Amino acid sequence: MKPPTKAQVARAERRDRIVAAAREIAQADGWDAVTVRRLADAIGFSQPVLYSHFPDGRDGIVRAVALDGFAQIAAELAGAPATVRSVAERYLAFARRHPAVYEAMFSGPTDLPFATAETPEALLAGFAAIAAVVGGDDARAETLWSALHGIADLARHGRLRPDLEADRLTVLVELFA
Repeated sequence: MKPPTKAQVARAERRDRIVAAAREIAQADGWDAVTVRRLADAIGFSQPVLYSHFPDGRDGIVRAVALDGFAQIAAELAGAPATVRSVAERYLAFARRHPAVYEAMFSGPTDLPFATAETPEALLAGFAAIAAVVGGDDARAETLWSALHGIADLARHGRLRPDLEADRLTVLVELFA
């Protein structure tokens, strides 16, 4: 395989800068603040340059942030000891540390296919890490993932008592033991 050209490297770096800037703005001011104009201003590129990387504009940028988030959480889960507790702790910690990315992954204007033949590899890898700790049973894995997502989302919106976080994790682990 040939090494990438300078132009390809520069294009990839621009794409990464756009995605990183979107993450930063969303983290600071929420996804409503992420616009193509604001991104262009933040990184010093023209709006046409952003559209050349993301023809569907803001939605494509949010989708890229979501895919990067799925790849990151998959890597974190894959590095966890193979226990329900470890995977659950890492999943919830990721959602807590990266609320804007987590929101893009599950609530953003993305059309990422879940549980289909077109599911992106990053999503499959994260799901595989969850499935591995429940013996590869997809129904149990989906149920665990659903519970983790529910806890993460409710906690992110301040709808769960913070003082019960450890107890919720213990209950969840016991349910899947």
